[in-house]
Amino acid sequence: MFKKILFIIGILIMATNTKNLKASNSMFITLETTKGSIIIKTLPKIAPNHVKRIKELVKNGFYDGIIFHRVIPGFMAQTGDPLGNGTGGSGKNLKAEFSDYEYKYGTVGMARSMNPDSGDSQFFICFDGCTHLTGQYTVWGQVESGMKNVEKIEVGEPPSSPDKIKKAYLGKKKPK
Repeated sequence: MFKKILFIIGILIMATNTKNLKASNSMFITLETTKGSIIIKTLPKIAPNHVKRIKELVKNGFYDGIIFHRVIPGFMAQTGDPLGNGTGGSGKNLKAEFSDYEYKYGTVGMARSMNPDSGDSQFFICFDGCTHLTGQYTVWGQVESGMKNVEKIEVGEPPSSPDKIKKAYLGKKKPK
């Protein structure tokens, strides 16, 4: 009897979690890069203002043609600077939305200066070795597919022959 009760409670918890996930209003952002597609699931419950701003930038074509200007093996690949040197942005800083979401393989975070509220348009995709960033940089997404393509991006600060985002676009569901 006790096992049946635990089983039913487990089913109810799973159903509630599934319902919450569906209601999270997540959206996918696809980056068509020179190395292939990267599909990022947005995390609006964790960073609603950052997700909203990234979506605006994507809709406006801001990221189209922008290079990956800083790629450190075993750490991360950074993009989102229209100047291509790590100093540019869209001109709109965002207030930090720190969380306890752990930085791991494929986590997408907002780049910033020493000022926590200086995130703008630049973001990075973690390889490994990013756990120390948890709670220090705003997480706004998680790569759902295409990490093999991220790993192929030309390394350097800046890379001698940088890869770029050819086109970024939004979608409600993960493309097949």
